[in-house]
Amino acid sequence: MSETKSILKFLKALKENNSKEWMQANKSEYLEQKQVFANLVQITIDELSGFDANIVGVEPKQCIFRINRDIRFSKDKTLYKNHFGAYMASGGRKSLLPGYYLHLEPGNKSILAAGLYRPGSDLLNKVRQEIDYNGEGFKSIVEKSTWRKEFGELEGERLIRAPKGYPLDHTSIKYLQLKSLLAVLRLKDSEVTVSDFHSVAIRRFKRMHPLVEFLNTAIS
Repeated sequence: MSETKSILKFLKALKENNSKEWMQANKSEYLEQKQVFANLVQITIDELSGFDANIVGVEPKQCIFRINRDIRFSKDKTLYKNHFGAYMASGGRKSLLPGYYLHLEPGNKSILAAGLYRPGSDLLNKVRQEIDYNGEGFKSIVEKSTWRKEFGELEGERLIRAPKGYPLDHTSIKYLQLKSLLAVLRLKDSEVTVSDFHSVAIRRFKRMHPLVEFLNTAIS
C-alpha cells in the first residue's frame, strides 16, 4: 500500500467514526499516519526549497495544521477534520505570505494550491498595486494557455465593485477584485495514491511557482 493510500484509508475511517472514543482507540494509527504525512511534507519542503528560497529552513511542524477542529463558535460540533493539511511558506501555517498548500482528503477532495489566501489589507494593496503596474506580466502567468488548461481561473473571494482607487473598466479588474489569489488543483483519490505522488505534487507546485514569485515580489 502506498503511503498516501494509507493516509486516505485512515482519514476515511476517521470520517465514519468521528469521535473522541474512536480516536483514542486508534491513537497509534493516527500517530503513524501523521508521521507519514509529516515525512511527505518534509520531502515537499526539500524540493520546494530548490526553486523557492523563501521555503528554505521551514520545518513540517511549522506547516501542518492540527487535526482537531475549533468548535467553540461553530454549529458543527464534529471534533476532527477529515483531512491532513499543510501550508508551506516562510513562517509556516500561520504565515500571511504567499506559499503552497497540500491537502489530503478521501472522496476525491484532495487539493494542491498555491498563492495568497485572505491577506491583510496592507499586503493585498501591495499586490493590487503590482498588478496595476505590471498587469501584462501578471497575465502572462495566469492567462497562459498551459496554465489555464491545468489550473483554470484564479480562485478567491471577489469584490462586487472595483477596489478603492481603481476604475471598474481597468484592464485587470477581475484580478484586482480578488481578495485571495489562488491557483487550485483538485485531485481524485486515484491521482493521490500513485507511488510517486510526491513527485507529482512537486511538478505541479513548480508550475504554480511563477504566481507565488509574482506575489512575493509585490509584497517585498
